[in-house]
Amino acid sequence: MGIARFDSRGGNRFGDVDRLLDGAKNFEAVAVMKKILYAFAVLACLWIAGLMRFNALVNRKPVSESLQTEAIIALTGGTERLSAAVNLLKQGKAQKLLISGVDRKVDWMNLAQTVDELPPELIDRITLGHVACNTTENALESRDWMTRNGFKSLRLVTASYHMPRSYAEFKNVMPEMVILPHPVFPQTFTYSSWCCWWKWRGSTALIVSEYTKYLFVSLRHLLGWGNTVFNPAEVCRK
Repeated sequence: MGIARFDSRGGNRFGDVDRLLDGAKNFEAVAVMKKILYAFAVLACLWIAGLMRFNALVNRKPVSESLQTEAIIALTGGTERLSAAVNLLKQGKAQKLLISGVDRKVDWMNLAQTVDELPPELIDRITLGHVACNTTENALESRDWMTRNGFKSLRLVTASYHMPRSYAEFKNVMPEMVILPHPVFPQTFTYSSWCCWWKWRGSTALIVSEYTKYLFVSLRHLLGWGNTVFNPAEVCRK
């Protein structure tokens, strides 16, 4: 059995040592917690700064419509996108138009009802892409279509809040292509300026959601993750 030693005052020397050790451990725990909180604070500041930068990208205007490209590619998700893409084709800004992400049940009759005055002569210059189900597949489907047609430049049409992520996906699979962003601002997306966008809860939630997706896409591209081979037989069925 161990023998406890007591000082002249009857105190337990080992008890004092234990208290000192416990205090040191608590101090170390507090120091570690402070470091963790500091790291979270830094990450939060970086996240907010990135969100402000992303918001500036969302607010960008379309590249001058006077510039021509060989192709126009519109991503489904709103009639404004389709109308803008068809109008660009009407103006002779490109040779052909691909509408990527079209539901398999949608045909030319349905499409004609969503845009104003679709001239019959334009039908042969428009391709409906029925195999893409997300933005990554939009980019892969578009790359294959561009390759088949021998095109080297395109104008990308999608919603403003969707453009940063779409552009990143397209540039990842088509780094050699010239891609001109052409964002459209949907009526359902309330957006004023960089200093007031958070006033609208729905738009704020949409921007934050897209920003988070944009971060994951950027990280995936940086790490080289993701499939860059498009197999239409394996896409989802809509």
